Amino acid sequence: MGGSVVARAKPDGYTLLLGTSATHVVTPLMEKIAYDGIADFTFVSVVANQPIIMVASPALPANTLKEVIAAAKASPGKLNFGSAGAGGATHLAGELLKQRAGINMTHIPYPGAVPALKDVIGGQVQLAMLNLSATQAFLKEGRIKAIAYAAAQRSPLFPDVPTFAEAGVTGAESSTWYTLAAPKGTPPAIIDTLNKAVAAVNADPEYQKFMATQGVELMTKTPAETLTFVQHDLDTMKPLLKSLNLTAP
Repeated sequence: MGGSVVARAKPDGYTLLLGTSATHVVTPLMEKIAYDGIADFTFVSVVANQPIIMVASPALPANTLKEVIAAAKASPGKLNFGSAGAGGATHLAGELLKQRAGINMTHIPYPGAVPALKDVIGGQVQLAMLNLSATQAFLKEGRIKAIAYAAAQRSPLFPDVPTFAEAGVTGAESSTWYTLAAPKGTPPAIIDTLNKAVAAVNADPEYQKFMATQGVELMTKTPAETLTFVQHDLDTMKPLLKSLNLTAP
């Protein structure tokens, strides 16, 4: 695993990790592994973020999150939602929504976004929680419909789609995020140089334009802000995974 390799690497700035919630938070909570997802790293910056969006089959009568919640409360467990895999960000986003909204939906895990989308389009699955990057082409074609973002703000790609909070469910924000991290003990001067390099790349107009078309939001944070960002994800995921009996014994 890349996390283990970087955690044990020489802290000289030449071995880095492009990590996600899975690397730094979820896997360390779910499995007994050879590294601490936070303590064994020095974070450089958050570099990018992919919003997670709830999409639905066109055949589903519900068109808003409030209508989805009402339907779920009327028939607990009858509504189902697909994800790109059990224990992944899209699955956990759906579970977090269930808790915050007080509803019961059945999770249908898929080996990736493509088969999940295929069944949403075909109506075999009513809803899905997936990254915007995977769904945007099908949304534009009208083959699926957008319900709401599990994000702090709307995406400029589909600005008419509300967030969960705007639709009345707070504290359910979730996304697929990416951070750059170095081994623990990497000198501050090196971390500062790397942080400035991330900022320079993310400020490039052509790069910004390309990533925006992919449904990816670029982010640049200080090392301290990044540590707080990752710790917040840990504080959210730990009780959620525990409630789902997914934490390591």
